[in-house]
Amino acid sequence: MYSGRTGERLDMVYWIDGDYIKDAVKEINHFMRDWRTDEVKNMDLRTIDIMAASHNLLDVNEPYMLLSGYRSPKTNAMLRSRSRGVAKNSLHMRGQAADLRLASRSVSQMAQAAEACHAGGVGKYHRSNFVHMDCGVVRSWRG
Repeated sequence: MYSGRTGERLDMVYWIDGDYIKDAVKEINHFMRDWRTDEVKNMDLRTIDIMAASHNLLDVNEPYMLLSGYRSPKTNAMLRSRSRGVAKNSLHMRGQAADLRLASRSVSQMAQAAEACHAGGVGKYHRSNFVHMDCGVVRSWRG
C-alpha cells in the first residue's frame, strides 16, 4: 500500500497463524492516519482484513494507493463542506474505512473483489476512480 498524499509506502505481513503482529498493526495505524492533521487512530482490523482479502482476490502485485483511511472529525467536516458525498458520521472517523485505488484494476473489478468478501460496505466512485471499503453493515452503493 502506498499513500497518494505523503508518498509513503507500506509492504508488510501483519498477521501470522491467527495472530496479529502488534508492531505491524501499529505501523498500519500510523500509515492510515489523517494526513491533514497527523492524527493516528487504531484502525479496525476487520477493515484491514477486507482490504487484504480483496487485494488477494484481484491477484495483483501492485499495492493499493490509499486515498483516505482515518479521518478526524475536523477533516471529515471540511470534506463534507466541499462534497455532498461525504457522510456526516463517516466510518472513516472510527477507523473503519478506507478509500483505495489500483492503476491496474478498474473500480468495478476492485468493488467486485470487495463485495465477494461479504464483510462490509463497498462504495464505487467511478468518476474519482476509487473504491471505499469498510467493516460496517454489508451494503454497496455508487458515489
